[in-house]
Amino acid sequence: MKAKTVLPAVAMTAVSMVLTLAVVVMWLGMAMPWPVALVVGLGIDGGWLATLAYERRLAAQGDHSRAVTGVGWSFGLIAAGVLIAHALTAEESAGAWLAVAWLPIAAKALWLVHGLWERTALTPNALGAIRGIQQEARDEAAVARARLRAEATTEETRLTAVTEAGARVARVQARTAQSLSRAWSTLETAREGEDTGRALTSVTARVTPGVTPAWNLPVWGPTEPLALALDAGPALTDEALDALVDEIRHSETPALSYREMATRFRASGHSASEVRLRAAWKRVVA
Repeated sequence: MKAKTVLPAVAMTAVSMVLTLAVVVMWLGMAMPWPVALVVGLGIDGGWLATLAYERRLAAQGDHSRAVTGVGWSFGLIAAGVLIAHALTAEESAGAWLAVAWLPIAAKALWLVHGLWERTALTPNALGAIRGIQQEARDEAAVARARLRAEATTEETRLTAVTEAGARVARVQARTAQSLSRAWSTLETAREGEDTGRALTSVTARVTPGVTPAWNLPVWGPTEPLALALDAGPALTDEALDALVDEIRHSETPALSYREMATRFRASGHSASEVRLRAAWKRVVA
């Protein structure tokens, strides 16, 4: 991995030094002897190479010097300036020389990138540990997503089942309520009919002659069989019936309900129609 950053920097530096030396020899060779121009070119390249070597030594030791870095960039700028000046004064191929004038700056930038890579480089063991941690995090995230999807699917299935069951119960309740409504409507119609009073009067005339009783809707609930007395006693008067009902009602604390009172009333051998017994209950309670 180190070669991927250091080799381009070395190649770019070598090309820049060769171009700088060639340009200095060609450009200054016309104004001074070529050995002098060669020395100047080698001086620029040598200074650049020396500062670069010292920077690399400091980097290997984990150190850094801004002064050395500034000197190195100065030699790079001098080399780039020589190339740019030669390109601007050249009569032929000025564009080509100007196109390669950026190579010294590019070489310094590549060495900067290489230095940053060295400061952030990790060992293979550390990289393997990082990859393991990342893979573990991805696995945990995938498992969590799968768990959430499964829980969502389960909850959706449960809600669907509950909703369907509730809908079935609601339909059954609606049908039952409709049936009860029709039954109560039929009973109410029979209760309010004109012939109902006459029929009840004909049935109860022997008990309460001359009185048309009020017919209440039946109270739904458990019923108990009544034992018919073989020898029925004489009919009770309203006063006696009221006193007997009141006595049975208050025979326990708290007072008995109508159903309990009626059961005990008949169990004790007394006889009275349901209409008279309910009327006596209402008078006593009132």
